[in-house]
Amino acid sequence: MTTAQNDDDARLTELDEATWSFVEDFATSWVSTNNSRMDGRVLALLIIVDEPYLSSARIAELLRASTGAVSTATRSLVSVGFIKRHSVPGDRSHYFRVEDDVWGNFLSGEREYLRRMKATVLGGMSLVDAAGPRTRLRNAERYMTWLEGYHRKMLADWEAFRDAPDDEPPKDETR
Repeated sequence: MTTAQNDDDARLTELDEATWSFVEDFATSWVSTNNSRMDGRVLALLIIVDEPYLSSARIAELLRASTGAVSTATRSLVSVGFIKRHSVPGDRSHYFRVEDDVWGNFLSGEREYLRRMKATVLGGMSLVDAAGPRTRLRNAERYMTWLEGYHRKMLADWEAFRDAPDDEPPKDETR
């Protein structure tokens, strides 16, 4: 990554080739799970830069992307919990940051999605009497209930794994 030479302006000015490659590789992997390439590029940038937060204008500049594309990506990433808005007193710009544990934070945020989806499914159940749709909606509601509880266990397991010493072999509880 290239930074300005002046200590008063030691902010990132452009991405070096290796960093750019990481951002694009991350975005390619991100797209393979049916997500937006720009979402992947923005998330990768926020993960790889050594700055506590970036403005949407800086994100657009560093990624050589339109502000509209960055705006759409940041809204999407905030809505699912991958990034967070950050405010700077007296500044009306939009700033974004990523948590050190972006994946655990996502897992926590996913529970809110499950609660919203479960409420939607329950609303659908009140609309139908036919056995087929009711069975499908009931299974969806049961799945959301089960997964919501499982997320708590999964998050606790993740935090224990994350905080364990690196030289301690992980317990494989999937077998």
